[in-house]
Amino acid sequence: QVQLVESGGGLVQAGGSLRLSCAASGRTSNIYQMAWFRQAPGKERESVALITWSSDTTSYADSAKGRFTISRDNAQNRVHLQMSSLKPEDTAVYYCGVRSGPLAQYAYWGQGTQVTVSS
Repeated sequence: QVQLVESGGGLVQAGGSLRLSCAASGRTSNIYQMAWFRQAPGKERESVALITWSSDTTSYADSAKGRFTISRDNAQNRVHLQMSSLKPEDTAVYYCGVRSGPLAQYAYWGQGTQVTVSS
């Protein structure tokens, strides 16, 4: 099993920046992708950014392109989400998820970290 712990959320003003981190532990050797998801009040959980472990390939939701950057630290089994130019619509609980293959479900999740962006 993989254990995930997110950190770095907080309250910021519009236009500000935050850096989220996700620490992975346990059976991390078979990680295929790690991804950041978010869920805003009254909305469904959506994918924000992902990184494919073996290739370092990244992908972003349209809403995140140009503002968010996902990065990996293999040595420490951590991923980061650098968020800049934050908007009130970015307000959500942000979750880190892991899956073991392209057809696998995201079976492992962190507890989430709250990001609140004030107008």
